[in-house]
Amino acid sequence: MYHAPATHSQTTVTPAPPTSHHFDQLPIIDISGLYSPDLSVRLHTAEALGKAAREVGFFYIKGHAVSKLMRSHLIEQTRDFFDLPLTEKMRYYIGNSGNLAHRGYVPEGEEVFATGKHDRKEAFDLGFEHSVDDPDVIAGTPMHGLNIWPEQEGFEAAIRTYYQAVFALGQTLLHGFALALGLAEEAFNGFIQNPTSQLRLIHYPFDASASDSPGIGAHTDYECFTILLPTAPGLEVVNGEGKWIDAPPMEDAFIVNIGDLMEIWSGGTFVATAHRVRKVSTERYSFPLFFGCDYHTHVEPLPAFATAETIQKYPALNAGEHLFAQTAQSFGYLKVRLNNGSLKLGHQARPLNSFGPSEHKV
Repeated sequence: MYHAPATHSQTTVTPAPPTSHHFDQLPIIDISGLYSPDLSVRLHTAEALGKAAREVGFFYIKGHAVSKLMRSHLIEQTRDFFDLPLTEKMRYYIGNSGNLAHRGYVPEGEEVFATGKHDRKEAFDLGFEHSVDDPDVIAGTPMHGLNIWPEQEGFEAAIRTYYQAVFALGQTLLHGFALALGLAEEAFNGFIQNPTSQLRLIHYPFDASASDSPGIGAHTDYECFTILLPTAPGLEVVNGEGKWIDAPPMEDAFIVNIGDLMEIWSGGTFVATAHRVRKVSTERYSFPLFFGCDYHTHVEPLPAFATAETIQKYPALNAGEHLFAQTAQSFGYLKVRLNNGSLKLGHQARPLNSFGPSEHKV
């Protein structure tokens, strides 16, 4: 059940109204201040985060605590896995288990977004590992369960280590976003005790003919926000004029973007901006951590943003049901179950690409 978070008892950042999103590049933010013991320093950094979240919805972050060695091991192990023959990778196919935990290998063409076009990528999906005796695991709640680990030496250790580090980074950013919205730093903590946060290992193969074709369809992300580590250009973000803006990799930086849930909580103050992958003419790896909240979290505009207009625009939803509904409408193995009636979505299920300002719909 949703509980209104307390506002900060000390100086806070006053949220500003959203802008028209007419940007031509992504902001770069040094977030090292979020690790400071000095509240005034954390607030100053949070102000920069809030400005970027309002005006763009996408930005680079530097000054994080995820080491280069962790990132290197992640990339090496991922490359080795995707170099395996397809028959070997399909041993870990995401649809094999028959449950709804949504973990495993995603072959090319399995995932299709709102545009209806097949993407040029393969992936391996992992998530927050819930214990076998977790009530939601026992109940078969979607997006809950244990990860599937390939029989590849070093894979599990490298991916676990990276997941823990980038998830901790997400917790730090969540505190910064709370301050940027004028809330207590810990305002969202109660919503991420047993979350559905997913890590995707994505491979875009070399294909010289794909330079003018989308790699992944335009979409917003379904969770609170995303922390992305890419190895090559390809990501594009749409601005308020409908122009696609390149977001290439930056040394020692992550790309962060606002997701659907943060847009709801902030009543549209922070906006989930549509993005896509194009111009994939070189081999590319991409590692998004979709920072989500607990499955049963009831999400609606927070009291500070709950006007008649925002309440109408953002009807309350269940975070996990929203995530699973969007997932089920995107993945082939789940769409088969939807079509044959063995899987049904809740009455609150929204169509794909339901968030972000209307001018961002493509």
